[in-house]
Amino acid sequence: MTTDQLNDQLLRFLDASPTPFHAVQEMANRLEKAGFQCLRESESWNLRSNSRYYTSRNGSSIIAFSLGSDPVSNTGFRMLGAHTDSPCLKLKPNPVVVKKGYLQLGVEVYGALLMNPWFDRDLSLAGRISYRSKNGEIRSGLLDFTDPVATIPSLAIHLDRDANSVHSVNPQLHLLPILMQSDEKPAFNKLLLAQAKKQINDIERILSYELNFYDTQPACMTGIKREFIASARLDNLLSCFTGMRSLIAASDTTSCLLVCNDHEEVGSTSAAGAQGPFLRSTLERIVTDRNEFHRCVSQSMLFSVDNAHGIHPNYTDKHDANHGPLLNQGPVIKVNANQRYASNSETAAFFQQLCEQSGVPWQSFVARSDMACGSTIGPLTAAEIGVRTLDIGVATFAMHSIREICGSLDPQYLFDVCKEFFNFSDLPDGL
Repeated sequence: MTTDQLNDQLLRFLDASPTPFHAVQEMANRLEKAGFQCLRESESWNLRSNSRYYTSRNGSSIIAFSLGSDPVSNTGFRMLGAHTDSPCLKLKPNPVVVKKGYLQLGVEVYGALLMNPWFDRDLSLAGRISYRSKNGEIRSGLLDFTDPVATIPSLAIHLDRDANSVHSVNPQLHLLPILMQSDEKPAFNKLLLAQAKKQINDIERILSYELNFYDTQPACMTGIKREFIASARLDNLLSCFTGMRSLIAASDTTSCLLVCNDHEEVGSTSAAGAQGPFLRSTLERIVTDRNEFHRCVSQSMLFSVDNAHGIHPNYTDKHDANHGPLLNQGPVIKVNANQRYASNSETAAFFQQLCEQSGVPWQSFVARSDMACGSTIGPLTAAEIGVRTLDIGVATFAMHSIREICGSLDPQYLFDVCKEFFNFSDLPDGL
């Protein structure tokens, strides 16, 4: 697969995945086309060697794995972890606010969101709805308005002369999207039901929903030489997509696993999050004997893949002088002495060797010693199951903005080294 082909698939995946629910559905569809069989958590599993499977939880987290010819307790898993969620504006349960003839919708801020870029965007609404069907059953389905249906207008400079020097955003007061001109509070519920009926045949009444706004501007290549990718949700759907493509391309000789958790941006503490039991319970169903389970984990390794902060040329002082990752210069090894990242010298050395074997450049990131460091699912997963872990990611601008930027070469670099990892037969004993 060429770099252009990979990037084209990535752009289409990003556009088709406005919410974690849609991202998991997209991944499931692509995995099934590649021969992965769906496993339901509520059913018994009959697993076979040289076979491929996937399972999901909450419709927003997914685990896919392939079993090689040798027992996984003898070989361990090559694991790659990412997360499906991104900071956004989520609709409140009773969202309708009417002011001066405008119907607005109240939202909650999900995750550590850069709020200012959300103004003056063409917004749509998507997510999951739970409804009563025509035969009285409670069911769930996905909804996407697709078209721009709302906007959050900025206040004119004439009314806020300090806007360019001091611009604080109160999310309760200033982030309510305008949906339409109307004095009728029930208007939104009617619109929501009408849209749902276009996409779900058996719906009678909407009971509840998990919907968020998103920018309708498509993902694209940008830069004079098309050296950048601009899109919403690069953090962290780029890693989900690349992990999925790497798993599909992996050989049948090794046992490999991809886990993409929801709720990383809000702490991962949920049934579907990395601090929950999803991964452990899946592994325990693959390796049912307790002793063999621990043998499997001890011989496994996890790459926690989550975007890294590329050094911004306008703010170079925000980085440690020796650790400023550049776009299009390969994946970034993320290190933190306080275990906000799970990398250590052994897992980092192994990754460097993989990069050299793959012809892939690599970089390192350490936060400034006087600045707080973010975190990933890496330390949480390592603590939950005891697996050797490395934190890596693609260098990115404007992380947690409504539109982020990465290098157009980096998805290919990440794909190449992750595929090499999935195909690696024997992990070093000392790790």
